[in-house]
Amino acid sequence: MGWWQVGADTLAGSRFVLSPLAEAIGSLKTLERGTAAHPGERGWLDAHLPAYRRRLAGDPVTALLVRAALGRTWNATFLTPTPSGEHRDFAAESARIRRTPPARARADLTVSLGGPLPGRLHRDDLPARTADLLEWVWTRAVLPEWPRRCRVLEADVVARTARWSRHGWAAALDGMRPGMRWLGEGRLQITVSDAPARELRGARLLFVPVTSGQSWVSWDTRRYAVVYPCAGALADAGRPASVPEALGGLLGPARAAVLVLLGSPKSTTHLVALTGQGLGSVGRHLRVLLDARLVGRRRAGRSVLYFRTAVGEALVTAQGEETRIVN
Repeated sequence: MGWWQVGADTLAGSRFVLSPLAEAIGSLKTLERGTAAHPGERGWLDAHLPAYRRRLAGDPVTALLVRAALGRTWNATFLTPTPSGEHRDFAAESARIRRTPPARARADLTVSLGGPLPGRLHRDDLPARTADLLEWVWTRAVLPEWPRRCRVLEADVVARTARWSRHGWAAALDGMRPGMRWLGEGRLQITVSDAPARELRGARLLFVPVTSGQSWVSWDTRRYAVVYPCAGALADAGRPASVPEALGGLLGPARAAVLVLLGSPKSTTHLVALTGQGLGSVGRHLRVLLDARLVGRRRAGRSVLYFRTAVGEALVTAQGEETRIVN
């Protein structure tokens, strides 16, 4: 079992950050593996996988490089640099991969492969080839929908910080990635696989959500990062709210629909799109729900996201259970 010893100062200074490069790496992993984690990702994969396969078919060296870098148990370290948390600029982040010394890239690949490097990868342009492929994935497959992905990622951050404020770190971190859970006494289990324990003394701890179903960890001398699949990413973007009849009778169907949809944080614009209600109507419903303390709001980047409070959660759950009992 691999775990990190996280001091109180490190945990107190930890933060959630978004990373365009991490999003591109997660998308690359999904394209390479060719499997989707949820229906929303399936549609994206169907749209972009053919072009990705054509690109690698025309560049066998890069195809071999990707397979080597995405090892069965470990990624090549130079492929997944730890985010700085200081900016959201893809070019600046990917430049770190491009600047990797060739000898270090080859050494990292022997670790991810678990054996000697194939002869065709004994070359000095591996970092540049990796950065070029990630730039292709970012430009073709991620950037066109990056604003929407940002909203999904920001919603996940708001939901997790709200969970942390109500229930503590264990609730916020448990299940963040497969095998990850809070063990207590400053120990954060990162994986169920055997791995040496690491002490994060004086380091910054970053949590980085991605919309793909991918997950990994990374670190350098000053920062540690947990990249994790955000909850419900892209999977329920167009799914209509199912409103319990009892809740609709209590609040009115339109207002109840807004409350039900806020099981995951959403902006006013997102609620308008999902409910089909006008902006003014959604705004009025939100004001009433805020006044009743059934929902809260929090700023995430440029957006204001609304979410159910503990009281709102209890109400929706109770009304749903009542409906099941009556039926």
